[in-house]
Amino acid sequence: MQKLTPCLWFDDKAEEAARFYVSVFKHSKLGHITRYGEAGSKVSGRPKGSVMTVTFEIAGQEFVALNGGPLFKFTEAVSLMVKCHSQEEIDEMWSKLSKDGEEGPCGWLKDKYGLSWQIVVPKWDEMLRDKDTAKSERAMAAILQMGKPDLQRVQQAFEGQ
Repeated sequence: MQKLTPCLWFDDKAEEAARFYVSVFKHSKLGHITRYGEAGSKVSGRPKGSVMTVTFEIAGQEFVALNGGPLFKFTEAVSLMVKCHSQEEIDEMWSKLSKDGEEGPCGWLKDKYGLSWQIVVPKWDEMLRDKDTAKSERAMAAILQMGKPDLQRVQQAFEGQ
Protein backbone atom coordinates (compact mmCIF):
# COMPACT_ATOMS: atom_id res chain seq x y z
CA MET A 1 0.00 0.00 0.00
CA GLN A 2 1.32 3.38 -1.04
CA LYS A 3 1.80 5.91 1.79
CA LEU A 4 1.29 9.10 -0.25
CA THR A 5 -1.20 9.48 -3.10
CA PRO A 6 -1.48 12.79 -4.95
CA CYS A 7 -5.06 13.97 -5.45
CA LEU A 8 -5.57 16.10 -8.55
CA TRP A 9 -8.58 18.45 -8.44
CA PHE A 10 -10.48 18.96 -11.70
CA ASP A 11 -13.64 20.88 -12.41
CA ASP A 12 -15.43 18.04 -14.24
CA LYS A 13 -12.79 16.26 -16.35
CA ALA A 14 -11.29 13.80 -13.82
CA GLU A 15 -12.19 10.67 -15.79
CA GLU A 16 -11.11 12.17 -19.12
CA ALA A 17 -7.79 13.31 -17.61
CA ALA A 18 -7.12 9.97 -15.92
CA ARG A 19 -7.76 8.13 -19.18
CA PHE A 20 -5.45 10.57 -20.98
CA TYR A 21 -2.59 10.11 -18.47
CA VAL A 22 -2.93 6.33 -18.61
CA SER A 23 -2.71 6.50 -22.42
CA VAL A 24 0.48 8.61 -22.30
CA PHE A 25 2.56 6.48 -19.92
CA LYS A 26 3.60 2.86 -20.30
CA HIS A 27 2.88 0.55 -17.36
CA SER A 28 -0.20 2.54 -16.36
CA LYS A 29 -3.75 1.56 -15.58
CA LEU A 30 -7.10 3.01 -14.72
CA GLY A 31 -8.50 2.05 -11.32
CA HIS A 32 -11.84 2.55 -9.62
CA ILE A 33 -14.40 5.19 -10.49
CA THR A 34 -16.69 6.46 -7.74
CA ARG A 35 -19.79 8.53 -8.35
CA TYR A 36 -21.55 11.22 -6.39
CA GLY A 37 -24.45 9.89 -4.34
CA GLU A 38 -27.23 11.87 -2.72
CA ALA A 39 -25.18 13.18 0.22
CA GLY A 40 -22.10 14.09 -1.82
CA SER A 41 -24.21 15.72 -4.50
CA LYS A 42 -25.94 18.00 -2.00
CA VAL A 43 -22.69 19.17 -0.40
CA SER A 44 -20.66 19.55 -3.61
CA GLY A 45 -23.32 20.76 -5.99
CA ARG A 46 -22.18 18.08 -8.46
CA PRO A 47 -24.90 16.06 -10.20
CA LYS A 48 -25.93 12.81 -8.52
CA GLY A 49 -24.42 9.89 -10.45
CA SER A 50 -21.63 11.99 -11.98
CA VAL A 51 -18.01 10.95 -11.57
CA MET A 52 -16.56 11.97 -8.20
CA THR A 53 -13.13 10.28 -8.21
CA VAL A 54 -11.02 8.14 -10.48
CA THR A 55 -7.96 6.26 -9.30
CA PHE A 56 -5.18 5.56 -11.75
CA GLU A 57 -1.60 4.41 -11.69
CA ILE A 58 1.42 5.60 -13.62
CA ALA A 59 4.59 3.48 -13.36
CA GLY A 60 3.59 2.18 -9.93
CA GLN A 61 2.55 5.60 -8.55
CA GLU A 62 -1.12 5.85 -7.57
CA PHE A 63 -3.08 9.06 -8.19
CA VAL A 64 -6.63 10.15 -7.52
CA ALA A 65 -8.45 12.52 -9.87
CA LEU A 66 -11.36 14.37 -8.24
CA ASN A 67 -14.19 16.28 -9.89
CA GLY A 68 -14.52 19.00 -7.29
CA GLY A 69 -15.84 21.89 -9.36
CA PRO A 70 -14.27 25.13 -10.57
CA LEU A 71 -13.14 26.42 -7.16
CA PHE A 72 -9.45 25.41 -7.44
CA LYS A 73 -7.06 25.47 -10.41
CA PHE A 74 -3.62 23.97 -11.00
CA THR A 75 -0.59 26.26 -10.74
CA GLU A 76 3.10 25.81 -11.48
CA ALA A 77 3.67 25.66 -7.71
CA VAL A 78 3.19 21.89 -8.07
CA SER A 79 4.44 19.92 -11.04
CA LEU A 80 5.08 16.30 -11.90
CA MET A 81 8.59 15.39 -13.06
CA VAL A 82 9.01 12.86 -15.84
CA LYS A 83 12.52 11.40 -15.88
CA CYS A 84 13.43 10.48 -19.43
CA HIS A 85 16.47 8.46 -20.46
CA SER A 86 16.71 9.22 -24.18
CA GLN A 87 15.94 11.99 -26.64
CA GLU A 88 13.31 9.72 -28.17
CA GLU A 89 11.54 9.42 -24.81
CA ILE A 90 11.81 13.20 -24.26
CA ASP A 91 10.31 13.86 -27.68
CA GLU A 92 7.46 11.40 -27.06
CA MET A 93 6.56 12.71 -23.60
CA TRP A 94 6.85 16.35 -24.70
CA SER A 95 4.64 15.78 -27.73
CA LYS A 96 1.94 13.85 -25.89
CA LEU A 97 1.77 15.97 -22.73
CA SER A 98 1.97 19.38 -24.44
CA LYS A 99 -0.63 18.55 -27.13
CA ASP A 100 -3.42 21.13 -26.75
CA GLY A 101 -1.52 22.46 -23.71
CA GLU A 102 1.24 25.00 -23.34
CA GLU A 103 4.99 24.60 -23.85
CA GLY A 104 7.22 26.40 -21.38
CA PRO A 105 10.91 27.02 -20.78
CA CYS A 106 13.53 24.67 -19.33
CA GLY A 107 11.58 21.44 -19.89
CA TRP A 108 8.34 22.70 -18.32
CA LEU A 109 4.93 22.38 -19.94
CA LYS A 110 1.25 22.41 -19.05
CA ASP A 111 -1.04 19.72 -20.38
CA LYS A 112 -4.50 20.42 -21.76
CA TYR A 113 -5.94 20.23 -18.23
CA GLY A 114 -3.54 22.86 -16.87
CA LEU A 115 -1.36 20.44 -14.88
CA SER A 116 2.35 21.35 -14.94
CA TRP A 117 4.98 18.80 -15.91
CA GLN A 118 8.77 18.88 -16.03
CA ILE A 119 10.50 16.74 -18.64
CA VAL A 120 13.95 16.03 -17.18
CA VAL A 121 16.94 13.76 -17.55
CA PRO A 122 18.39 12.23 -14.37
CA LYS A 123 21.93 12.83 -15.65
CA TRP A 124 21.29 16.59 -15.51
CA ASP A 125 21.27 16.53 -11.71
CA GLU A 126 24.80 15.13 -11.82
CA MET A 127 25.88 17.80 -14.30
CA LEU A 128 24.41 20.64 -12.24
CA ARG A 129 26.11 19.34 -9.07
CA ASP A 130 29.48 18.79 -10.75
CA LYS A 131 32.44 20.11 -8.75
CA ASP A 132 33.69 21.86 -11.87
CA THR A 133 31.45 24.94 -11.67
CA ALA A 134 32.31 26.00 -15.23
CA LYS A 135 30.84 22.74 -16.52
CA SER A 136 27.72 23.00 -14.36
CA GLU A 137 27.20 26.66 -15.34
CA ARG A 138 27.44 25.80 -19.07
CA ALA A 139 24.90 22.98 -18.62
CA MET A 140 22.52 25.29 -16.72
CA ALA A 141 22.87 28.02 -19.36
CA ALA A 142 21.97 25.50 -22.08
CA ILE A 143 18.94 24.21 -20.16
CA LEU A 144 17.70 27.76 -19.55
CA GLN A 145 17.78 28.51 -23.29
CA MET A 146 15.53 25.65 -24.36
CA GLY A 147 11.89 24.68 -24.14
CA LYS A 148 11.83 20.98 -24.92
CA PRO A 149 15.02 19.42 -23.55
CA ASP A 150 17.79 18.63 -26.03
CA LEU A 151 20.12 16.02 -24.53
CA GLN A 152 22.91 16.52 -27.04
CA ARG A 153 22.98 20.33 -26.62
CA VAL A 154 23.19 20.08 -22.85
CA GLN A 155 25.88 17.38 -22.97
CA GLN A 156 27.92 19.44 -25.45
CA ALA A 157 27.58 22.58 -23.31
CA PHE A 158 28.63 20.62 -20.22
CA GLU A 159 31.72 19.32 -22.03
CA GLY A 160 32.55 22.78 -23.38
CA GLN A 161 31.99 21.94 -27.05
